[in-house]
Amino acid sequence: MIKTDTIIALATPPGIGAISVIRLSGKDSITISNKLFKSINNVSLINQNTHTISLGYIIDSNITIDKVLISVFKAPRSYTGENIVEISCHGSVFIQQKIIDLFTSNGCRLADPGEFTLRAFLNGKMDLSQAESVADLISSNCESSHKIAMDHMRGGFSNDIKLLREELLNFASLIELELDFSEEDVEFANMKAFEDLLVKIISTLKNLIDSFSLGNVIKEGIPISIVGEPNTGKSTLLNSILNEDKAIVSDIAGTTRDSIEDEIVINGINFRFIDTAGIRTTEDEIESIGIRKTFENINKSNIVMYVIDSSKVNSSNLDIYKSNIDKIISDYSEKHILLLANKIDLSKISFIEENFSDYNLISISAKDNLNIDKVKTKISSFIELGIVNNSSSVVTNSRHFSVLNNALSEVQNVYSGMQDGISSDLLAVDVRQALYHFGELTGEITNDELLGNIFSKFCIGK
Repeated sequence: MIKTDTIIALATPPGIGAISVIRLSGKDSITISNKLFKSINNVSLINQNTHTISLGYIIDSNITIDKVLISVFKAPRSYTGENIVEISCHGSVFIQQKIIDLFTSNGCRLADPGEFTLRAFLNGKMDLSQAESVADLISSNCESSHKIAMDHMRGGFSNDIKLLREELLNFASLIELELDFSEEDVEFANMKAFEDLLVKIISTLKNLIDSFSLGNVIKEGIPISIVGEPNTGKSTLLNSILNEDKAIVSDIAGTTRDSIEDEIVINGINFRFIDTAGIRTTEDEIESIGIRKTFENINKSNIVMYVIDSSKVNSSNLDIYKSNIDKIISDYSEKHILLLANKIDLSKISFIEENFSDYNLISISAKDNLNIDKVKTKISSFIELGIVNNSSSVVTNSRHFSVLNNALSEVQNVYSGMQDGISSDLLAVDVRQALYHFGELTGEITNDELLGNIFSKFCIGK
């Protein structure tokens, strides 16, 4: 499975830049590079110590392609565990391609997506969950997703899983040993200690599984629906939060007929705002479709910002407004509901705040950018990120989520079997299956199809 040929790829994003980095990995990477590189000090790359940098030229048949820096990382002290060379050249697309073409004609092969990290995994530099976190780290777009990815790269929950798997494996070995001596009626495993271990494993797995809902929204962006009646200023509010004219603003009711989405990072958290069609009774078929999508978006959101036009609220219609808000709160009790009284002026503030004091209320003027900072602060406070900011692990990968559920099911089967007093040979079957799922998570048990599926999603050069 482990390929030993030498691979090459552009490690920096394609296109023009100040510099580009081209990466090689494989047993011949230093030898090939030394053949095509002329140091300004006549230094041989082969004789260089690991983790050193040399200045010189990439030369093709006496034609100088570029002046470069070459970094040498010798096995096993490298990212992949193999000899690695990184060429820092000028960021011309022409230069990048000339260097890559030159090296491929001298024994290198273009790397497959994720092949550098795959080799790192296969050479024991990281486990499978750590390898998968590399892609998450590259794609992280806010502080919270970056923290989670870094935690996983450092071992995160995979270290906990490895320890639990080792303990479970020890008990499994003792149970298997008992089966070998079944005729002699001996007991090697402390079943009370085994039961305590199962309780600990079940608790750990449940906590990790429960964290997936939070981890997933952090990774994808926490969805927030902006809802309310037409012409309450929902689109203006979105534009004000984003600080750009994303949504069309008009005095004509029903202007927003389809959902408009955009993202912004607030206090290190990525939020995905959804401007929705105004909620009202209408005969317009297209607008009706937009309103139905509004409720669909509410169902998908973690936070709902309900916007009212404060200039239209008075003593005679106050109960109607409260009734509409109460219905939203009642229908979506599991969500955070933030009431925003828009188009506020000084004469209205006291009336609005007095009559809506029982709600999560912020009086704003989206047009004048009044109290928008308070809105941002409030929505970020809704998200409990203590689990991200402490030592607890958060699951963000759907494969991990699925494998953890499978492992939990098997461990629960073992625990239930013990309570029911089933025989050790039947317990051993469920224990072996649980161990299999633990191994799937960390990569101790893999197959080519699984690895191909995981690493195909990586960018080339990583």
